[in-house]
Amino acid sequence: MANLTSKDGVGQAGAKQHAPATARNSEVILAVLQQELPEWGTVLEVASGSGEHAIYFAHNLSALSWQPSDPNDQALASINAYREDYEGINLREPVTLDASQPSTWPITRADAIVCINMVHVSPWAATEGLFKGAEKVLGETGMPVVLYGPYIEEGVETAASNLSFDASLKSRNPKWGLRDVAAMDELASTYSFARSARIAMPANNLMLVYRRN
Repeated sequence: MANLTSKDGVGQAGAKQHAPATARNSEVILAVLQQELPEWGTVLEVASGSGEHAIYFAHNLSALSWQPSDPNDQALASINAYREDYEGINLREPVTLDASQPSTWPITRADAIVCINMVHVSPWAATEGLFKGAEKVLGETGMPVVLYGPYIEEGVETAASNLSFDASLKSRNPKWGLRDVAAMDELASTYSFARSARIAMPANNLMLVYRRN
């Protein structure tokens, strides 16, 4: 779901893509993941985009099996291209997965779900599907869904840059836009998840962690 720009030429089969924000946020996201993810098991990354996060996290969380996914063929090709250069054994082949269609997810079991920068650049149905799918895939109490991105919160002033970003997203697609944290909490509760953490991140982003009840 990330906004991708090609390093090797748009449209080339298997060409690596580059999401500029990845280099800026990988380290700070990793620090949270190290605290919130289980010590071992399988992590399903929903909407992996270019695959750069998948490579970085798999390398730094070597006890975990990292499962990238995306609905976009170009993104899947990029993930595979990066994976070819990866020397570890814990990065799985990416799978086609549309968050909004949880009944068709090819993954039936995971120990955690990570989703970065998807919620605001997709219809609300994708976030609904994410939690519905998580309810099926994460079977045990305490298993986390970890989300990263910009959000709106009641009682917290929204940064001007986030307001501008929200307007830009809605001009591109009226079904996109920054989501309200309270709405996220309510949706999560519908599928047996409760928020366990809210972590302020650089550039007016948040990490929200929901755990299975």
